[in-house]
Amino acid sequence: MDEKNQTVVMEFLLLGFGDLNNFRILTFIVLLIVHIMALSGNILVIALVAAKKSLHCPMYFFLSQLSLSEILFTTDIVPNMLRLILEGGGKVSVSQCVFQFYLSAVPTIAQCLLLAVMSFDRHLAICRPLHYATIMTLTHQIQMVTICWLLGFSLSIVIYVFLRRLTFCYPNVIDHFFCDIAPLVQLSCSDTSSVELVTVLLAYPIILSPFLFIMGSYISILQTIIKIPSGIGRQKAFSTCSSHLSSVCLYYGTLATIYIFPLKEKFINANKGLTLLYALVTPLFNPLIYSLRNQDIRIAIYTFVRILQQGKD
Repeated sequence: MDEKNQTVVMEFLLLGFGDLNNFRILTFIVLLIVHIMALSGNILVIALVAAKKSLHCPMYFFLSQLSLSEILFTTDIVPNMLRLILEGGGKVSVSQCVFQFYLSAVPTIAQCLLLAVMSFDRHLAICRPLHYATIMTLTHQIQMVTICWLLGFSLSIVIYVFLRRLTFCYPNVIDHFFCDIAPLVQLSCSDTSSVELVTVLLAYPIILSPFLFIMGSYISILQTIIKIPSGIGRQKAFSTCSSHLSSVCLYYGTLATIYIFPLKEKFINANKGLTLLYALVTPLFNPLIYSLRNQDIRIAIYTFVRILQQGKD
């Protein structure tokens, strides 16, 4: 390795989407609109759950926490991504880059766990309805949500500490629009075995375990639904799970493609597209999925709109 490659760097060059030529402004406007819609949708969900007494139940409380995780994730990734689009790339310090990864890891881990908690809630409601009220108390809801967020912060800080110990040398170019762990490890010129070991021991289990728990919960739920004699009863029971199941498929589908089964480097643009889907489209889809497929949310939105119209009149 030559002398230049041995030189320690203090900043990275994020390429973003590269030179978009005449499509730069159009791309910026479209993604900005989607970002605003995603933020507005998730903020609306949180506001409705907090304001409407009809939504003061475990399922919607967990949904509001899911929206909070979406807000934290997308606000960490998208604003800087929009800057890179306008500038055709940009520089970021090593410390800022590592910290951005930490801020994205916290809601990612928390959301995996929250989706598992929501599946547990649906399992209790359908498979053990007589025990639901005694198990899913407000105290237990707060405890489960607190554990999800504490694990998100604590596990992420462990990986963050190990990343901060790495030394980075030339080349200092990241062909992406945000600082993910894979390019950080690849650009390090120091021993990365400890970071890779911690990631394998902590990150993968915390992502895969909730998914396996969710699958087990839905197998049990489907077995219970099949036994319901009434067709209307089966349809009603499944409708309470369909929104959550759609979110799980969308979230874990993109997450697994990006982190569990990543594409090869020659498909870097495909990886960017999947990450864009994960960072921007998924936060937009969740409010839409729950509002379109859930009658209580639709009624709350309709009531909210009527109140606004009456206020204008």
